Amino acid sequence: MFDIKTVAVLGAGAMGNGITQVTAAAGYTVVMQDIAETALENGLNTIKKSVGKLAAKGKVSQEEADALFARISTTTSLEEAVKDADLVIEAVPENLELKMEVFKRLDAACKPGAILGSNTSTLPITSIASATTRPQHVCGIHFMNPVPVMIGVELIRGRLTSDEVMDAVVAYVKQIGREPVMAVDYAGFIVSRLLDVLNNEAVKCVMDGNKPEDVDKAMKLCCNFPIGPLALIDMVGAEIVLHGLETLERDLGDKYKAAPLLRQMVRAGELGRKTGRGFYTYND
Repeated sequence: MFDIKTVAVLGAGAMGNGITQVTAAAGYTVVMQDIAETALENGLNTIKKSVGKLAAKGKVSQEEADALFARISTTTSLEEAVKDADLVIEAVPENLELKMEVFKRLDAACKPGAILGSNTSTLPITSIASATTRPQHVCGIHFMNPVPVMIGVELIRGRLTSDEVMDAVVAYVKQIGREPVMAVDYAGFIVSRLLDVLNNEAVKCVMDGNKPEDVDKAMKLCCNFPIGPLALIDMVGAEIVLHGLETLERDLGDKYKAAPLLRQMVRAGELGRKTGRGFYTYND
């Protein structure tokens, strides 16, 4: 029986700080870890801005906001972050070798009963779990971006993940006010597998001569999408979408091959909002 009270989040970027915020808001003690102090400072500032917006709308009181931040601590040490954790959620860059190295360290540093979760959007959980001696405790906990807004969380059982672990993470996801969606452990799971294909076709439409504005407008007005696929690529990061497609192609076949324009944009550093230029130009 797993009793989750303390959660360690590895990574203070967009996903990591969002996971930290919603987890602390639900009453859990959270340790947010990153390799650099500046990343942790930026992550905390993002949480402060997000909570500040909620407070301005009257969705949280000042007392609730203060209590939320009192439950968050930070560290640059992975071992320090996870030593008392009942649940670890890894949100490091989407690279299989990096994630396997992190999980190897978690295997050595975490207490025996800890659940090891990965926020990977495409990489098979069974592969990540193979870096540990406790694959039965490893699962996928895939949050959507932006975490404080999106309600669905994709949960992925690795080939050796135990029923008890899955029950515990389902309970955790519900406790933080999200809705769990179960997915099978193949590359891309459900969400990224479908979204990456759609986004790739949108890039091909631009290659055909369609303007990005028209592609996004068509999908928003004709299909009721809240955001166009090209604007979504800019928000997520072109390199993230490319990496997802490469994972899908490797595991599932050539039909997932990335559009040449997407590769060209990544080579040019046109990654979207994070670099100020993607399919659109950003000045903020």
